[in-house]
Order: sequence, then C-alpha cells, then structure tokens
Amino acid sequence: MSHADLAAGVWRIERSRLVGAAAKLLRDLDEAEDCAQDALMAALDAWPRDGQPTNPAAWLMTATRNKALDRLRRRAMLEREHEHLAADDAAAGAHVVPDFVDHLDAARDQAEIGDELLRLIFIACHPVLPREAQVALTLRLLGGLETAEIARAFLQPEATVAQRIVRAKKALNGQAYELPGPMEREQRLSAVLAVVYLIFNEGHSAGSGASLLRPALCDEALRLARQLQHLLPRDAEVHGLAALLEIQASRLPARLDARGRPVLLPDQDRRRWDALLIRRGLAALERALALGEPGPYTLQGAIAACHARAARAEDTDWRAIVAGYDRLLALNPSPVIALNRAVAVSFAQGPAAAWPLLQALKAEPLLRRYPWLAGAEADVLERLGRGDEAHAAYLRAADLTDNEVQRELLLARARRLAS
Repeated sequence: MSHADLAAGVWRIERSRLVGAAAKLLRDLDEAEDCAQDALMAALDAWPRDGQPTNPAAWLMTATRNKALDRLRRRAMLEREHEHLAADDAAAGAHVVPDFVDHLDAARDQAEIGDELLRLIFIACHPVLPREAQVALTLRLLGGLETAEIARAFLQPEATVAQRIVRAKKALNGQAYELPGPMEREQRLSAVLAVVYLIFNEGHSAGSGASLLRPALCDEALRLARQLQHLLPRDAEVHGLAALLEIQASRLPARLDARGRPVLLPDQDRRRWDALLIRRGLAALERALALGEPGPYTLQGAIAACHARAARAEDTDWRAIVAGYDRLLALNPSPVIALNRAVAVSFAQGPAAAWPLLQALKAEPLLRRYPWLAGAEADVLERLGRGDEAHAAYLRAADLTDNEVQRELLLARARRLAS
C-alpha cells in the first residue's frame, strides 16, 4: 500500500475524531473540517518524504490540533491588531492562545478518542437544530458523506441539503463544544438515538424514489449505533437500538429477489439472513435487558428478535410479538405502533380479529394518507376472502406510496386478484 493510500484510508476512519478534536478548540465546524483536511494534505506531503509514522492515527490527530492552534493564534493576532493593544508581554499574554502542542502525544490522543466522538455526536444533535438538520449534519460529520451523497440518499436537491448544513453550522458556532452535563445529555440522547434510527429506516425502506433499499444509510446508522455502544456502555436504550438495527440489517440480503423486486417477510429465504448480525443483535438485546427496564428501542429489538429466532415463518411467536407491541404502546402511544400491533394480531389471532382494529385506525389523522394502513387492510381483506375489496385497497395503497418499488409490489398484488 502506498503512503498516499495509507494516509487516505486512515483519514477516512479517523475523520470524525479529527473534526471533533478541532471543533473543541475552534468552536466552528467549518474550520474544524478544514483543519482535518489540512492534516491529510500534510500527511500526503510528509509521509512519502519522512516515512510512515509509527501511529498514523495519532500523527493525524496531532497535525489536526496543530492546524487548529495555528488558526487560534491567527485569531488572537488579528484581535490584537484590531484593538490596537500595546505590544508588551502582559497585554499579549491576555490574548495569545497557550501553545500546548508539546504536550500532545499518542497516548493522550487515544485516551480522548471516545470523548471526541461522543462530543461530535451530541453537537450534531444539538436541540437548537431541527431534526432534518440534525440528520444531515450527523451524516456529514460522523458519516463522512459529502453533501451530494446526502442529497442523493434522501432524494433532495443538493442545494437544499447544502443550505441545511450551512444553517446548522452557523446555528452551532459559538455553542459550547463540550459534552453536556448529565441531565442535558440524557435529554439530548433521545435526539441522538432518534436520528440514528431515522437514518437506518430511510436506508431500510426508502420513503420515495426508484430503490427500496439504500444500504449506505443502513451501514452509517449501524456504525453510529456501534460507536454509541462503545461510548455509552451503561445505557440500556443505546444497546436496545443497536439490537434493533443489527437484527433488521440481518434481513437485507433477503429483502429483494434476483430481479430487484421486494420479498415480504413471510416469503424471505431465511438462510440468506446474516447470522453474524443476528448474533450481534441478540447479544446487544441481552445487554439492554440486563441494564434495566426496557425502553422503546429495546422493546422493538425484542420484537425483531422474535422473527430472528424463528427458523421458518410459521414458527414465529406472534403472541409474543403482540405482547411486545402492547408494552410498546403503553410507553409510546402511536398510531403507527398501533397499526403494527394490528398486523401482528392478524397473524396471532386471525384476520377477523385484526379487521376492527384497522377500521378504528382510519380515524387517526396521521394515518389518513399512510400507504401501509391501506396495505394492511388489503392483506387482511385478501385473507378474509373479500377479493374485490382487497383489490381496491391495494390500488389505494399503491396510489399513496412515493416509492416506485413498493408501488409496483402493491400493483402486482392487485393485478393478481383481478386476474
């Protein structure tokens, strides 16, 4: 491997840590990203000339901090010039940033890695930012995705995403770039987990566009969840979210057939599920349950585990899944969770038991244009033998969805009934 390839590879892995370290000093995310980029340029220049460092990651960290300190010194010098301060030692000492580069070493770099990552995650999910900005900034800072990649992932104009990131960075400039205190951290952690969950869901089942799956988003969400596990090992819901995402990700290889068409959960070839991800998910779930009373993500992870443990679709413990949704609804009353529970009831107790539950949900404003309510109705009607009504419900669900692959699946089921 060439020096350039090594530098670029290590930089990609360490990028978020480098940005976090610079942001702590500069309190400016644009400048922090510039410092990380400058460190890479310095490595590309120095490593072929001087040889590969013993610890490439620590070298990049030191270089990034040096770049940040240089910027702080330039700031201080400009401030002195603007304020026409006297050039005596006492006056200069009030403004010069202390040069503590000499105290940087690889051991301290490694010790601070966790804090820098954690700090950056909490910065990206600062409560002053709207959720859309939190998602975009998280992908930019921690996922390392370029603006164009984020725009493609969410099927939004690049200019829109760019403006969102710019506004988010401006909103955060001058904010405290330290880890929040215990109370504020607990409040902000819910936003962090929600952003990671949202990123995964968009990758697992895209809301719009020509593709059902966006694996890059799933990979980024998994990576962030695993980082959170490492950084917050005593938080049950962190492990619960990781369990949910690992198990959901295990099914990705079986979600599309050879022609790229979606395969519903009961029809998937479970031999294609990723056994390693299932083991990771079940281990994370066990850890979450051992740490305390299960929260919403842990309960969803337990529901996903019911599917993962079933060797065949007919072996699924649907009664346990219904019980899981009962507990989840008690914690987090939501029409979407109620819809998922109704679907589980249709398999645990039969479609007739689920029909009145689905009809009651049609009064929910949030579900009036929700395609999966119409899709669930269609499936239940089909299983009840009410083919004409099921045909109409499939067409209604297809009309409501913005995802082309999902729409084609629903239309195919409608055509099958019509024929």
